[in-house]
Amino acid sequence: MTSPLDALTHRFLTAAWWAVLARGLLAIAFGVLIFVWPTISLLTLILVYGAYAVVDGIFALIAAFRSHGQGRWSLILIGVVALAAGGVALAWPGVTALVLVLIIGWSAIFRGLFEIVAAIRLRKTIPNEWLLILAGAVSIVFGVALLVAPGPGALALLWLIGAWAILFGAALVVLSLRLRKAARG
Repeated sequence: MTSPLDALTHRFLTAAWWAVLARGLLAIAFGVLIFVWPTISLLTLILVYGAYAVVDGIFALIAAFRSHGQGRWSLILIGVVALAAGGVALAWPGVTALVLVLIIGWSAIFRGLFEIVAAIRLRKTIPNEWLLILAGAVSIVFGVALLVAPGPGALALLWLIGAWAILFGAALVVLSLRLRKAARG
């Protein structure tokens, strides 16, 4: 038997599947652009990442404010962290590569932690919550890799960011399709 809170959370997640899909597609597009244009400049990377993080944060906040369930605070924290990381990147585009790596690394770690917490809290509410755990784990591994070795070179950094974005986006797309299926269910 599910509680009214679990039912409300389930209704929100299944109704907001499109926001999860949009976040996933945006992440995949961001990752693909990095691989298509490997000679992208660091300044362009900063601006693209900043724009991506701001839009991703907005989608997370939209999802949070449409929610009245347990996962709301996790989504708010994800959105705020993404907006802060994107805002810093856009406000100071001349930031050095090391600072950019640290911003992206810490942002990915916090995002991953919040997503894993949200998945654990929602494990009884949504099917296949492991997909959100996977997305969170990928983010944490990516963030730790950036913090451990911040200077592997601009091209390696670009490829690492691109791979992270594609894997993270793919996990969110799969999750969104499962949420959509559950909504129709």
